[in-house]
Formats: sequence, structure tokens, C-alpha cells
Amino acid sequence: MDDSPSSPAERRSEAEWQAALTPEQYRVLRQHGTERPGSSSLNAEKRPGTFLCAACGQALFGSTTKYESGSGWPSFWAPLEGAVGVTEDRSHGMVRTEVHCSRCGGHLGHVFPDGPPPTGLRFCMNGLSMAFKPEADPAG
Repeated sequence: MDDSPSSPAERRSEAEWQAALTPEQYRVLRQHGTERPGSSSLNAEKRPGTFLCAACGQALFGSTTKYESGSGWPSFWAPLEGAVGVTEDRSHGMVRTEVHCSRCGGHLGHVFPDGPPPTGLRFCMNGLSMAFKPEADPAG
């Protein structure tokens, strides 16, 4: 997990981001919004595969690190290596650790120190920030 304030590799103007994303995705990914708990279809996603950034397509989390946190948002105990960065978030009158895509800088969610082993972390992600790519079926 990269915690450096480096600038994203994929840069677009805000007008380009607005054209590429749905209004809801733009609000979450570019304006640091949050979706309603329990609203994402990715909460129920159980197939083997990879969760990608909805903005730029970068692989973020493998399905083997997804777990049921009970929070109402898709939760993972670890990202793929180099896939995310973190920054301090002091909004809402508290200090939290924001998680963003290391390629495009899109806001994904927050990470908390109350997750399961082996990391003890809970990457609480907005489903609107991600897409899911199932593993190819070897049978067909």
C-alpha cells in the first residue's frame, strides 16, 4: 500500500471524468462521496475474480481477500500490491485513512484497523468505485 502523495499516472480533466463516469460514480470517485450502505451489488459477489477501478480499470483487489464485514460495503483484508494509495482524511470531524486508486487517484473508500487476519485491516470500499471481472471459466 503506497502512502506517498505522488500524483496519479492517469490524468484527465474533470470534464473528461464526468463524460467517462455515471453521475453517481463521479460523485464517489472524483468528489470523495460515499454510497448508501447495502446498495452495491458487489456486496453479494462471490465468484472468483478481480475487483477493478471503475474509472481506469486497474486491478485493485482479488476475490480471495473479500470477506463479509457486516458494514454494508464490499470489504477486503488486503489490496493487490501497488494497486492503492492512502491519504489522511480529516473530513466529518474525525481522522480516517482514505484509500484511492494508485493509477487514477479515484476515491475508493477507507481502511480501518478492525479487519480479520492475516492483516487486521478492513478496506471498506464503495461498490460504485469498482467493477468486477470474473475469472475465465476453464470449461468454456
